[in-house]
Amino acid sequence: MIAVVRDTATAEQLDHLVSWIEDRGFRTNVSQGDNETIIGIIGDTTRIDPFILESMDIVERVQRVSEPYKLANRKFHPEDTVVDCGHGVLVGGGNFQVIAGPCSVEGDNLIEIARAVKAAGATMLRGGAFKPRTSPYTSQGMGARGLDLLMEAGAELDMPVVSEVMDPRDVQLFLDKGVDVLQIGARNAQNFTLLREVGKTNVPVLLKRGMSETIDELLMGAEYVMSEGNANVMLCERGIRTFETRTRNTFDVNAIPVLHHLTHLPVVGDPSHATGYTRYVRPGAYAAVAAGADALEIEVHDCPSRAWSDGSQALTPAQFADAMRRIALIREAVVAPVEEA
Repeated sequence: MIAVVRDTATAEQLDHLVSWIEDRGFRTNVSQGDNETIIGIIGDTTRIDPFILESMDIVERVQRVSEPYKLANRKFHPEDTVVDCGHGVLVGGGNFQVIAGPCSVEGDNLIEIARAVKAAGATMLRGGAFKPRTSPYTSQGMGARGLDLLMEAGAELDMPVVSEVMDPRDVQLFLDKGVDVLQIGARNAQNFTLLREVGKTNVPVLLKRGMSETIDELLMGAEYVMSEGNANVMLCERGIRTFETRTRNTFDVNAIPVLHHLTHLPVVGDPSHATGYTRYVRPGAYAAVAAGADALEIEVHDCPSRAWSDGSQALTPAQFADAMRRIALIREAVVAPVEEA
């Protein structure tokens, strides 16, 4: 349930109403936008009479919300959320960013890749130090040393670092290292213990859609994080598993505008994992930008044939630079306001 407050309400009246609601056993989420203030009422709202609320002088109207995700719901928070990823990099609310780097941190080549993607226009550095792999016999990543290399590169280039955390027991390690954005991969999209653990931090979370998740299930994953107090969540569409075998996954570009309709959280497109092949990554990226993505995450490697993981979907620095030029043109065409005749 949401209560829309009249624009004439004073801060004291608003505080009094919030206290009145919370005294009855509900949680509240107050969203103050440019045009109106909304109080989200969280709990078993069948126990509260909307007519009592509407009878209060400062309440404009009351509306029930049927979706189970409340904190992530745009009805609770009409204004776009803008996530501050550090280093002056903002995502959402018209702020567009590109996250780029290798699938796995492999060693000294990381800094050269990082310099190349930064020169091409990337604003955030990605890299896996802990890798979820289907086979236990393939590379599992460099671990803590990989995080050190990422942080060194991020510090040199003044770029926020994005890296995947797989285990609730490792969250503190990521915090200690200073990782700017905690990525939750597709295989952990419904690891609710991990989601709650990152929710206890105030570090931005990049939550990827599970390979067989519905959009509502993705939003409920975000709700797990936000219910612990961390509102800095970005959602990532990275392809879903279907019957099609010509690509690694099926890139659900539809999900980008759908998510923008349902939630205030920023939406990121990952064409690398969605398509699985270098030749398709750039077209996938262009489609995501045209669909309104707030950011892209793209894998880049200096020598894809030698990559420890996912070399088949990595762009070379030259290919990435070409993609960035075209992405800028697409954004100019799609985002620029249309002048009416």
